[in-house]
Amino acid sequence: MSKINTATKTSNSLIVFGIPLLLILSMVLIAKSKIFEVNPGTLSFAITIDLLFTIPILYFLLIKKKNIPKTTIIPFFVIGMLITSYIIPKEHQSLLNWAKNWIFPFVELGVFMYLFYKVRKTIKRYNANAKLKPDFLSALKETSHEILPKKIASLLTMELAVVYYGFIDWKKKRLAQHEFSYHKKSGTISLLIALIVIITIETYVLHVLLLKWSPIAAWIATILSMYSGIQLFGFLKSLMKRPIAIEEDKLHLRYGILSETIIDIANIDAIEITSKDMVFDTKTRKLSPFGELEAHNMVIRLKKENTLTGLYGIQKTFTTIAFFIDNKEEFKGELEKSIVLFQD
Repeated sequence: MSKINTATKTSNSLIVFGIPLLLILSMVLIAKSKIFEVNPGTLSFAITIDLLFTIPILYFLLIKKKNIPKTTIIPFFVIGMLITSYIIPKEHQSLLNWAKNWIFPFVELGVFMYLFYKVRKTIKRYNANAKLKPDFLSALKETSHEILPKKIASLLTMELAVVYYGFIDWKKKRLAQHEFSYHKKSGTISLLIALIVIITIETYVLHVLLLKWSPIAAWIATILSMYSGIQLFGFLKSLMKRPIAIEEDKLHLRYGILSETIIDIANIDAIEITSKDMVFDTKTRKLSPFGELEAHNMVIRLKKENTLTGLYGIQKTFTTIAFFIDNKEEFKGELEKSIVLFQD
């Protein structure tokens, strides 16, 4: 069944995008043919009409009942303008010039208004979700997934979260009842600070060395290194802002913006305070993505399989999860009370 669905989707994509592209190619071939040389005036007008209006309208009709953003018609119009400018002689571009002067500005204005509407809509949805979910990343995820495709939403969410936690949210996080920190005694903050210092030193040295060979390569390497440092700084600060929390019948295990999972209290089979070495596989996971670089002091075993979400929405399943928590005895006591309260 999945193969049939895949084949159907591929066939639909070929029709939707293939027909307009074939028509564009045919316009280019006509403009380069001997027929065009015989009657350039009439054919220039016809080709311009087709590239600027007929093909975008046809594309719109093809996607009208499909789950494809209607805004994708704009690239076809812009491509049509560019191709027309290239294949039609200057003396026959009067219709093209008219479109550039009188239609394209309205297209630009429309794009701007659409983007403004989307941004305003996103802000409104975030504010609405934030009232229900005080955690910024949770509200941002829900909002972006309501508006954008899944992969784009995950990518955008992570990039915005890095900026927010790294450079916007400077207010000290006060732990509420049933919230628990995990960064004070684990050594992770020191590890990330050390990595940022190393990246800073290596960036300077690499920039100086590459500058002798290629200034462009030197600046590309420097920008990439700076971006990595900014991400690490955002990761570091998010550890302080996103505590582990027991909320009614749910346990929210968070490791900054790097990974998280929500566990039903009723699904917990056993809780153990332990720092013993463990073999991590497809069933046994570590909340921290740093693996052996960070110790654990708590292990939770589940009755049923659960999902751990990592960077950019990457998901892994587990039935046992190990993590570090600062006040392990208090956390274990609170969680055991919740298990008794919400047990099946």
